[in-house]
Amino acid sequence: MRWLALLTLLFLPQTTLAEEVVAGLSQDSISITANFDGSDLLIYGAVKREEPIPQDSLLDVIITVEGPSEPVVVRRKSRTMGIWVNTSGVEIDRAPSFYAVATSRPLADILSQTEDLRRRISTRQMIRSVGAPTEITDSAAFTEALIRLREREALYVLRENSVELKADTLFSTDFDLPADLIEGDYRTRIFLLRDKKLVASGETSIDVRKVGLERWLFDLSREEPVIYGLLAIIIALVAGWAASAAFRLIRN
Repeated sequence: MRWLALLTLLFLPQTTLAEEVVAGLSQDSISITANFDGSDLLIYGAVKREEPIPQDSLLDVIITVEGPSEPVVVRRKSRTMGIWVNTSGVEIDRAPSFYAVATSRPLADILSQTEDLRRRISTRQMIRSVGAPTEITDSAAFTEALIRLREREALYVLRENSVELKADTLFSTDFDLPADLIEGDYRTRIFLLRDKKLVASGETSIDVRKVGLERWLFDLSREEPVIYGLLAIIIALVAGWAASAAFRLIRN
């Protein structure tokens, strides 16, 4: 019976996707140095098909770049006795440090809420907040505040109509990565959709690491915090003395 089952599996018809993603990156690693001021990332690819291009629906492409996730505390300020103070806060369990979305058409026109919930594509779906205190009745407002703040800092980006799609086969887009990237693996995802439904997807990653002096200082602060603190004090004293000496020289 076991051999019969194996033979049955061998001769079952093989199912293949009608469309598949074949993609590449302009760089798969980024080095953060002392003078790092950001980087450009080009994502490009093609749609692999075993059959002719479907003519009854449009092909749409969504590309995302996601930085390492981390918990974040978002606080609300209120005016008390004429002073703005923190009066309440919510700890968001998980939020990407960087998140960018590029689309071939407006996001609402090509992505259904069902697919968004399932694949977690939009910025809002990438943020997980489930443990708000009982006295907080509008926890969603804290998530919206985090999104607005990081949009102003260019850490959360939505670039609609920025994916160039040629002949329903070749696609490309570019992202501006900011200077304040944190270390880690940055996940890139590519989604192909028709009629707001996912037909194929692909995923890869970019390694972002500190190198040189930045790497040495980072490791020193984690492994030898006392030495790092003393070094910071010495550097501050030397810088202060140098500035004072230069000022006296200018005066004389």
